[in-house]
Amino acid sequence: MKSICVFCGANYNGDPVLKTAVDLLAEVMVSKDITLVFGGGKVGVMGMIADAILARGGKAVGVIPRFLMDKEVGHTGLTELHIVENMHQRKKMMNDLCDGIIMLPGGFGTLEEFFEVLTWLQLGLHRHPVGVLNANGFYDNLLLQMDVMVEQRYLKPANRQLVITSADAIELVNLMENIKIEPDEVWFKDRNLT
Repeated sequence: MKSICVFCGANYNGDPVLKTAVDLLAEVMVSKDITLVFGGGKVGVMGMIADAILARGGKAVGVIPRFLMDKEVGHTGLTELHIVENMHQRKKMMNDLCDGIIMLPGGFGTLEEFFEVLTWLQLGLHRHPVGVLNANGFYDNLLLQMDVMVEQRYLKPANRQLVITSADAIELVNLMENIKIEPDEVWFKDRNLT
């Protein structure tokens, strides 16, 4: 992987475990010469990961919609900053610029971005490995919900396995570099419709 897109929050709750996880992710990315692609913000976890990458001599590429840049939340000290017209263009460009995707803690926007690219992977629209850095168990309940989706037959087991998860950044990146991406057909064949 030459670049990883990181989805994460524009807020930061002060969790020192998350701060340590972000620093370790930055270290492993810079040591492997992996460029950060992210939402272009200077605030919250977004700003934290960008600053951590840049402080270690790495490259950080931001993609931000104009309306957020106009609100002065754009990070102006990046290797590259792309200003786009809307959120849809932002997600497409971020996906086009990366070789892998990692989700860090965040809110609605983070989940929306993550599930859209995960759906694209399931549908075969890209082949990027998708990971969750589950710092301090932040996504435990979300991952359990994915298991419920499998149990209830709304999600195929092979597609659940597309979500690579670890609380350790080094392990997560290594798993992503070595995974064989094999999405299954989205639809179950035995529909018991009445």
